[in-house]
This record gives sequence, C-alpha cells and structure tokens, in this order.
Amino acid sequence: MVSEEREDFGKREDEEGPSDPKEEEAVTHLEKFFGTNKEAVYFSRQLEVIHEDRWFHWITNRALGRLNEQGLIKSEERTLSSGGKIILLWHRAHRYYRRDAKRLVGLVNEYANPNIGSAIGLNAELLVLEGFAKNEFVTRGRNTKGKEWVGSGHDLDFIFERDGIAYGVEVKNKLGYMDYKELRAKVALCRHLGIRPLMVARMLPKAWIKEVIDAGGFALIMKWQLYPYTHKELARRVKAELGLPVDAPKALEDGTVLRFEKWHRENP
Repeated sequence: MVSEEREDFGKREDEEGPSDPKEEEAVTHLEKFFGTNKEAVYFSRQLEVIHEDRWFHWITNRALGRLNEQGLIKSEERTLSSGGKIILLWHRAHRYYRRDAKRLVGLVNEYANPNIGSAIGLNAELLVLEGFAKNEFVTRGRNTKGKEWVGSGHDLDFIFERDGIAYGVEVKNKLGYMDYKELRAKVALCRHLGIRPLMVARMLPKAWIKEVIDAGGFALIMKWQLYPYTHKELARRVKAELGLPVDAPKALEDGTVLRFEKWHRENP
C-alpha cells in the first residue's frame, strides 16, 4: 500500500512518447483549481485520482510537474512513518501550509500503514470471492501460475469457472493504476493457461481495458477502493477529508458482479 503513494513529477517510465494533447487542458484547469483552493494542501496521487474522470493519472501528474516548475505551486516530499514517500502540493500563496500538511500526512500515515494496506488488499479478494460465489461462479484455483509458466513469475489471484468457461482473475484494490507490465503479464499467463482474463480493479485506463477485451477478457472497474468493514470510520474520514473514492461495504454491490455476469452470458 505504501508504494502506491510514491509519485515523482515528469514523464512516467511506463508512458514513453510525446505528451498527450490533454496535458495543456490539465495544466489550465489545475492552475485554476489551486487558485480556487489557495488554503489547501494536497498530495500528487490524491489529485490524480480526483481528476481521473477527465485525464489519465500520468497526464495530471505531468501537469502538476509543470505547474511546480513554473513556480505556480510549491511541493515538498515527505517520508511516511512506514518509510514510503508522498509529494505534497500547495498554492504558492499559502503561507501557513505546515499545519494543513501535518494533518494530511497524519491521515495518510493511518491508511498507508502496512498492516492496514494488507487488510485492504485481502478484503477486496474476499469480497470478490464471495460475490462471484453468490452468482454461481466456481473457484477452480487460487494463486495459480501453471506448472510450465516461466514468463514472469506472476500468478493469478483466482480461477473462476461457470458454464464451462474459465477466467483468470486478478484483483487490484488500490488508488493508483496497477503496473502496466504486470497487467500484460497476467493477460499472457491467462493465454498460456487457455482461459479468459478478468481484471477486477478500482480503476484502469481505457487503453488498458481495451487490451484485456482484445484478449477475450473483461475489466470489472470498481471505481471505489474497498476497506474492511471494521475500518469504516477510517474510510469515512479518507473520503470526507481527502475526497478519495473509498468505502467499507460488508459485501460487493449486487450490480457489480451482475455487470460481469451479463457480459459472460452475452459472450459464450
């Protein structure tokens, strides 16, 4: 969990090539955003997620880097109690940012605690396992890589089957995108095993979703990061204070699995 808070400005290693034309739009918008919120402190991942309906995370990240280089916003790297890093951002006119920064880092320290991070990851797997079982998908394997798989060392969280069709399932319950190279490795593993890939993730870029679809699979986008129900108060605070899409349900919404079930029935 901690590692996903680490974010550097500039071109992402997994996104080589020219800047997306949407970057200029993001720069203009974020300049106005900070101008409207001059007394607030944010961190980079937070702003990427908040604006993900408009731009890919790396576009927002690059735009923030440009604003920082221009001196329109200021930044400071902080070390979390667990050893992870976050980059704080605030408008250059915010003179007394330290109090706000301390409060923000305190809350991030809570949810980035390795024990809580592990519980969040495991919680999503358990919710998915229960939700698919309710819809008559049978578990055929867990943490499966295949006897002859030597491609990358990766495995799959689950293999589900229904109506004679098997799916290699990977669950990613994190704020940031999963690693692109890992996604491609999971799809390749499914191809090796002769099953369809099913990526269950909080969020993925549309181009990556298309890759999964082109491989005969499906991407089930959750939108929300799912905390254990026992951490519902922490989830409430993260949502209220940071504006991040987190929740602590006791089970997956029925409609979540039904979206995939509908696709399953229409793609025998």
